[in-house]
Amino acid sequence: MIVKYNNYQHVKFLNSSNRVTGGIYNGYWGVAQYFSLKELNNELAEENAKLRSELMREELSKIGNDAPQHDSLYRQNFFFITAKVINNSVNRAHNYILLNKGSRHGIKPDMGVVSSDGVVGVVTNVSKNYSTVISILNNRLKISAKIKRNNYFGSLTWDGGDYRKAELDEIPFHVDVAKGDTIVTSGYSAIFPEGLMLGTVSDYSLQGGSNFYKITVNLSVDFKNLVYVDVIQNKTRDEILKLESTDENDQ
Repeated sequence: MIVKYNNYQHVKFLNSSNRVTGGIYNGYWGVAQYFSLKELNNELAEENAKLRSELMREELSKIGNDAPQHDSLYRQNFFFITAKVINNSVNRAHNYILLNKGSRHGIKPDMGVVSSDGVVGVVTNVSKNYSTVISILNNRLKISAKIKRNNYFGSLTWDGGDYRKAELDEIPFHVDVAKGDTIVTSGYSAIFPEGLMLGTVSDYSLQGGSNFYKITVNLSVDFKNLVYVDVIQNKTRDEILKLESTDENDQ
C-alpha cells in the first residue's frame, strides 16, 4: 500500500511518527528504569537483611552467661541464611509462608525462621530452590517460650483468632506475671536459641479450677508486613536431636 500525502501531511506524519517513536523509547526506558530500580531496591533490601542478621548474631552473643568465652562459643553455633518471603497468609487456621531459598542454599526442615522483630516460624518442607515455613499463626505449632524477667517457661500457641496475638500456656498460678512482660524463646530446643523475641504480655487471668494462667501475648512480628527473614542454622542441631531421640526411646 502506498501512502500519498502533500507536504503538509508529510510534516504532520513525520511529527506524529516521531511522537510515537519517542513514546515507544520513553516507554522502553521507563520500563528498563523500573526494573533496574526494582533490582537495586531488592539488592539494598537483601543487604539490609544481612546487616540485621549481623545484629542478631551480636544479640545472641549477649544471651546466657556473661562470660566472654561462653558467649563466643554460643554465638559460633548459629548461622543465618537470608531469604525473601514470596507468599504468606494470616487468615487461615493453618498459615504457611513460602521462601525463595531451598536446599541448595543450605536450608533444611526443622530450621527456625526469624525476622528483625522476632520469631516467625519453622521450616517444614524444602525443594531445591524454595522452602515452606509453618508460621506462628498456625495452631499446629508450639514454641517453647519463657517470661524473660523470671525464666518461667511454657508453650506459645496461636488460637486461630487475631493475627497479632498468641497464647502462652503452662505458666503456674504462683508465678509473678505482669502486663508488659517480655516473652522470649526458652532455648529448650534445637530449633531456636534462647532469648529471641516473641512478644509482650497484654493480658492474663486465672481460669476457674485451673492451676495455670491464661496469658495473651502481643506478637512482636507483624505477619502482614514480612519481606525478608533469616533461617537459623544450628551447628549442634543434629547432635542434640540424636540425644533427645535416644532419651525418648528409653522412656
